[in-house]
Amino acid sequence: MADRNWRNQTAITEFILLGFGDFPELKILLFLMFLVIYMATVAGNTLTMVLVVSDQQLHTPMYFFLGNLSCLETCYTSTILPRLLASFLNGDKTISFSGCFTQFFIFGSLACTECYLLAAMSYDRYLAICKPLHYSTLMNNRFCLQLAAGSWLNGCLVTVVFVLFLSQLTFCGPNEIDHFYCDALPFMELSCSDIYWLVLFHFILSCVFTLPPFLLTLTSYVCIIASILSIPSTTGRQKAFSTCSSHLIVVTIYYGTLTIVYVLPKHNTLSLLNKVLSLSYTVMTPLVNPLIYSLKNREVKDALSKAVSKYVAFTKTC
Repeated sequence: MADRNWRNQTAITEFILLGFGDFPELKILLFLMFLVIYMATVAGNTLTMVLVVSDQQLHTPMYFFLGNLSCLETCYTSTILPRLLASFLNGDKTISFSGCFTQFFIFGSLACTECYLLAAMSYDRYLAICKPLHYSTLMNNRFCLQLAAGSWLNGCLVTVVFVLFLSQLTFCGPNEIDHFYCDALPFMELSCSDIYWLVLFHFILSCVFTLPPFLLTLTSYVCIIASILSIPSTTGRQKAFSTCSSHLIVVTIYYGTLTIVYVLPKHNTLSLLNKVLSLSYTVMTPLVNPLIYSLKNREVKDALSKAVSKYVAFTKTC
């Protein structure tokens, strides 16, 4: 009897990601829409990385962090969209047990890393606006590297710790995850084990590792806005605000949608709204980030213009 129960508990080897439901008439439309989004996201963020690396004018702390963010956004989208696109094509919504864990680990690591990178970028803008005389001394190359490396390491560390606990769960019941990717809470709800303490641990871990960067970002912008408002001239205020407006928009979109998704009540009637909002920070934010930074930053537009001019000149000589 014990042996039979053990076999029943370990029977689940794959999960089914329900995604956005079963709408055969919308499959092609959804596939084309997400394909265009994915290609635009990868192209935009890759172009940003290339510009940051190749243009000497962009070799500053702000664009160093922007390059890291673009790399992260490319990985972020590539963790979710290719599998989603494949499911639209072949109708296969299954994902293996190990594949689900892998997707959650990569996605969780990148999401946490983004919180720290956004905090580092906000601190960079705080120093540039509120401590301009000490900026070059405080935000030196070594400190930039430490902030970036620390962001990536913290993101991986917190997710490794949680995945180790998550891997101890037993799955013996339904295997349908009501989401378009392997998120922690929908995944845990399928477990036959008691998940009360794990859900509590997930909440504590999220607070410990994501609340500090959020508070640092919030504090930095409170100080930045206070400093900008104290500038007597309108031109000076506009110039100061223009240096951080792009980042402020990105932070607002990311934390705004993230907060709504995890605060929203987990009712079946709201599951579709939850998925749509999840698209905002998993798919749409990586798409619009390059647009926001390129449209708002003169340096990026100048670098792009120079790159296009060089390419045109090169093609004429060939």
